Amino acid sequence: MMNIDLNNDTISALATSPSEGAIAVIRVSGKNAFNICDKIFVGKKKISNAASHTIHYGNIIESDNIVDDVLVSIFKSPNSYTGEDVVEISSHGSFLIIKRILELLNDNGARNAEPGEFTRRAFLNGKLDLVQAEAVADIINSRTEVSLRGARNQLDGLLSAKVKYLRDSLVNSSSLMELELDFSEEDVEFINADVARKKITEIVSEIDLLLSSYSFGKVVRDGVNVSLVGVPNVGKSSLMNYILKESRAIVSEIPGTTRDIIREEISIDGVLFRLTDTAGIRFTEDEIEKQGVFRSREAIKNSDLVLFINDIREGVSEELYNELLNIVSRETIITVMNKLDLKPEYVDEEVVSISAKTGEGISRLFEKMKEIAYGGKAYSEKSAIVTNSRHYSALKKAKESLGMAIDSISSGMTGEFIAVDLRNAENALGEIIGEVTSDDILNNIFSKFCIGK
Repeated sequence: MMNIDLNNDTISALATSPSEGAIAVIRVSGKNAFNICDKIFVGKKKISNAASHTIHYGNIIESDNIVDDVLVSIFKSPNSYTGEDVVEISSHGSFLIIKRILELLNDNGARNAEPGEFTRRAFLNGKLDLVQAEAVADIINSRTEVSLRGARNQLDGLLSAKVKYLRDSLVNSSSLMELELDFSEEDVEFINADVARKKITEIVSEIDLLLSSYSFGKVVRDGVNVSLVGVPNVGKSSLMNYILKESRAIVSEIPGTTRDIIREEISIDGVLFRLTDTAGIRFTEDEIEKQGVFRSREAIKNSDLVLFINDIREGVSEELYNELLNIVSRETIITVMNKLDLKPEYVDEEVVSISAKTGEGISRLFEKMKEIAYGGKAYSEKSAIVTNSRHYSALKKAKESLGMAIDSISSGMTGEFIAVDLRNAENALGEIIGEVTSDDILNNIFSKFCIGK
C-alpha cells in the first residue's frame, strides 16, 4: 500500500524518460520543496523567495562543487500539478547527473516518489478527478492518434462531466425521497412516484448510451487484436508482409512454412491493429508444427477480429470455417479471398476479394476491419465514451441498482427501499470519478503509473 503523508512528506523523482538525452526533468513536490531545493541550488534568487510560475538559471551545488548548471521552474501551491509547492529541475540528461541530484534531494529531506504519487496527490488535492487521473496514464501510453485523442477527451473531463451530471440527478431524487421519509407521519409527498420512475428511467437510458460506447472505447484505448487464419499456403504471410510493407514473415510455396505465430502492430487511420500471422491450422505429425497450430488456436481465442483467408482458386475452406465458429463468434470473422490477381473475374459481394501481391482490394479490407472493430457505430471526438473496464463495471452496477429502484416503485414499496437503491447507484457512479473510492482501488490504479508521474 502506498504510504503518503500529504502534510509532511516531500517527494522527488525523475519526470522524464530514464534514458540519456539532452535534458532531464526532476520533479519535487511537498510543503518543504522550496526549502530543500534552496539547500542545493544557487542562483540569483532563492527559490523560496521567487514568484510562482517563474524559471531561474543557476547551479546545483555539492560542498561548493558544481554538479550541473540547471533551470529551475517554480510552482506555488495551490497552482501546480499536484496542488502543492512544486519545483522542476531541468538538468543535462546524464545518468550520473540525474542520480547525484536525486541523492542530494534525498540527503536534504525529500524521499523517492512512489509510482503515480504525483498524480495521486493531484487527485487527493482536488486538481483532477479519478477519470482524469487515469487519463494521464492513458496519454502517456497512447500508441496512435485515436488513442491519444480519446485519452485527451477523458483528461478534458467529457466523461467526468457526464457522470457528475447523472450522479447529481440521482442525489436530487434520493434526497427528496429521504426527506419524504422524515415527514412520513404528516403524509407529505415531495416527489411523485411516476415522476421518480420517469427520472430514473431517463438516467438508465443515459447509462445505456455510455455502456454501449465501451466496445468502441476499448478499440480507442487498447487497439484491436487480429488473427490471420487459413489453411497452409493461402497467402497469410504475404498479406501480413503487404500490410506491413516489409518481409516480416517467410513466404514459401511449401505448406507449413510458418511454424510459430508472428505478431506485429500497425496503425490504420489512427486505430492500432495487433496482427498475428498464425501457423496454418491442419493435422500434422511434425511436433514443431503441432506447437505452432496449438498456439494459433490460442491466439484466435484471444482475437477481436479474425481474417479468414482463402485461396480464390480453391474456394472457402468450409471445414476450417466451421472450426473457427467453435472458437469465435461469426460476427468477428471476415472472409477474405486472396490471389485475385490469378482470377480477376472473381466476384462475390459476401466476401472481401484481395491480392496480397498487387494490393488490390486491401483498402476495402481495411474499411471492413474498422467497421467491425467499431461495432458499426461512430462517435464524435466530443462524445463521452467509456474506455476503461473499471468505469464500465461501475456503470453496470449503477444500472442494476436503478433497475431495482424502478421495480420497487412499480411494486408500490415505500421510499425507504427505493432510496437505498438510489444511494447504491450514486455510490457506483461516485466510484468512477473518485467521489466514493477505497484506498485499495486508488493503490491499484496509481501503482500502474510510472514513477515521476
